[in-house]
Amino acid sequence: MPPSNGTTSPRLSRRSFVTALAVTSAATALPIGPGSAAARAAGKNAVNGRPVVIPALQDWAGSTGRYRLEAGAPVVVQAAKTSELLPLARQFADEIEEVTGIRPGAPRAGRGVRGGLRLVLDPADRHAPGGDRYAEEGYTLTVTAAAVTVTAPTRTGLYYGTRSVLQILLRSDGRRELPTGTAHDWPDYRLRGFMLDAGRRYFTPGFIRDQLRLMGWFKLNDLQLHLNDNEISPAGGDWSKAYDAFRLRSEKPEWAGLAAPDGSYARADWDSFEDTAAAHAVQLTPEIDAPAHARSFVRFRPELGLKGGNSDHLDLAKPETTAFMKEVFDEFAPWFRSPEIHYGADEYTGPEEQYRGYFNAMAAHIRTLGKHPRAWGSLTEMAPSGTTGYDRDVTIHSWNNGWYGPKAATADGYEIVNTNDGLLYIVPFATYYHPLGLDGPYLYESWAPHVFPGNESLQPHDPKLRGAMSAVWNDLVHATYTQQAVHGLVERTFGTLAQKMWSGSGAGLSYRDFTAELRRGIAGPGLTTLTPTLAEPDQISLDAAATASSTAAGSRPAYATDGSPVTRWTSGRERAPWLAVDLGESRPVQRVRVEWGQDHGTAYAVEVSDDGVAWRTVAERTGRDRAGWDELAFPATSARHVRLRGQERASTRYSVWSLQVYDIPDLALGRPTTASSAETATLTAPNATDGDPGTRWASKYTDGEWIEVDLEQTRTVRRIVLDWETAAGRDYDLQVSADATGSSWRTVAARRDRTTAGVDTVDLDAVQARRVRMLGVKRQTTYGYSLYRFEVRG
Repeated sequence: MPPSNGTTSPRLSRRSFVTALAVTSAATALPIGPGSAAARAAGKNAVNGRPVVIPALQDWAGSTGRYRLEAGAPVVVQAAKTSELLPLARQFADEIEEVTGIRPGAPRAGRGVRGGLRLVLDPADRHAPGGDRYAEEGYTLTVTAAAVTVTAPTRTGLYYGTRSVLQILLRSDGRRELPTGTAHDWPDYRLRGFMLDAGRRYFTPGFIRDQLRLMGWFKLNDLQLHLNDNEISPAGGDWSKAYDAFRLRSEKPEWAGLAAPDGSYARADWDSFEDTAAAHAVQLTPEIDAPAHARSFVRFRPELGLKGGNSDHLDLAKPETTAFMKEVFDEFAPWFRSPEIHYGADEYTGPEEQYRGYFNAMAAHIRTLGKHPRAWGSLTEMAPSGTTGYDRDVTIHSWNNGWYGPKAATADGYEIVNTNDGLLYIVPFATYYHPLGLDGPYLYESWAPHVFPGNESLQPHDPKLRGAMSAVWNDLVHATYTQQAVHGLVERTFGTLAQKMWSGSGAGLSYRDFTAELRRGIAGPGLTTLTPTLAEPDQISLDAAATASSTAAGSRPAYATDGSPVTRWTSGRERAPWLAVDLGESRPVQRVRVEWGQDHGTAYAVEVSDDGVAWRTVAERTGRDRAGWDELAFPATSARHVRLRGQERASTRYSVWSLQVYDIPDLALGRPTTASSAETATLTAPNATDGDPGTRWASKYTDGEWIEVDLEQTRTVRRIVLDWETAAGRDYDLQVSADATGSSWRTVAARRDRTTAGVDTVDLDAVQARRVRMLGVKRQTTYGYSLYRFEVRG
């Protein structure tokens, strides 16, 4: 397999990076849930279908009618001790306002209060199909025309029920209705996790807190923070010059110098992580990794390192080494509220007897601290003569079939977590694993927590399988990518993994429609650092600069272009305010979509400009009578600036959740695509036109290979975009064919002597084409030709 593009420069611009992420047409991007205008038009007596929630509801029985959220609606709690639920109720009320723009009433105890939004904690609540999973994390959502009630046996279940209510409101047109009916919901697996390598790259406290909020939004429940690590191989073998980091910072003098100088977390930071995790039903699992990956500890105590300290391995032949690591855990375990600690224990190259002693001693010590130990699976490599004598009361993360596969680990009696490297590892912008994010179509259509590569898959719901966990490993310690870039790689499949771990294939949607819905609810309330990176198909305004004639306190014009569904621009009280987007350069523009808040315009215009001074009107709307989405299409034009200008309004202000500007559509998106060859069964031609930058086509390792797309009708073509992987073409022709069979071709552009990968945009004089082809002449590398994207613009 050819390497993936390891260069970062063409991939770190959000605008260029995310425009390829769209996987559905503009039509399917419109709200399709039961709260949409189309659903309302079907009649008030229609039985409500399953509302869209990610992850999908396990069970739904629809009835007829709607609950309509009104300002001041009571938020009611019912429990043996209502004071225990009031913080959740207050959080829920604040989030409703953030998601809908409508402020409910102040939370209160439920006796004598009718209707509204109700949270009922009933420890005896059960649902037989959900079994133990329902008893621990499940809930029942009952919606009538008068009330929305979430009932659950635990606080966690109630929290998850509120996530579903918020997601349903978010996807309803106008954001204020829920379909009546009853849902029973629970997870398929106990552990639904994500691991973030903070050892090799520092992430700010705000990023960590937002990651916890985002996990709660998708009902993921275990964030494992990998808190120490080092570069894989130092230059010249000199470990004194290697990058390493330990991210916890004790104030005690005896630990001075252990924490990384380029970023670490104090006790107050960690407490804020724990508070956020508790509020969002996430377990924050710390990982302190040794005896390998331990350069920080060797730097701190050189006498404890192998090879006289010129190593990232601890010397386990010395009793004081294990004693020191126990002291590390003794110091920081009081910080951790999690019932578990991960102690690493992988990829050690020292003698097996010493490794086994450390593995067992540290597992036992962690239990004396009141915690359950977790470790990476390494016993096939570390114990070639057998695993007898290893502590079995450890949860094993099965990360590689060769090091310790799931069948071997479960046969030995271990409880395991699927963290398989081949399927679930992201190494940002590297040349191995998944450098641009996980394979979304594969995960959605073929993966489940029991699935491993090769012949290693377990039976679904194997009693030894706790669940699954994807992972980000920041191996490239000297690369210059940002934490937001990491989020962009993770975000693409975060909801997909949540879906497969919570309710399997219960979404009932194609991958294309699922991804459209994922984008619609990609971010929940409360985020302070993370911003969404997933653009709609052909959208060119994500993260674009925005200005406005006026802005209400606490709002920003950029909230309309930041991609977040829960931020909005609100104008001042002037009569005809405007909101403008600067695309950065002149671009083809053909339509605009706007999602109005509760303060919506009743008449408004779309204007464009080349210089931001002289404006021309391209579309107008009158008679708008509600909040929600509106789309205005117009003949294609070229413009740098696009402006929404108010003419009449329904209230004293204008409020816009999202203003989206669209390029001329990609004519190749989702069209039949073929190639002369494919390197493997998964690197096929349709990957280049599926809109997913994490998938790619790769040919055989020969010159002269080709890829072509059938536009299915004759179209005018003005631009071709090729996004090359490292295995790029050096010389190639872009050709078109006017006939359906592609029997004759003519070259419209000849590209020669190219020495870089990345995006190649080729503008053409208008040509008529039914088929478009890239015909390779010569490769840049010894590999074949490999494309992330093959776009054809009209």
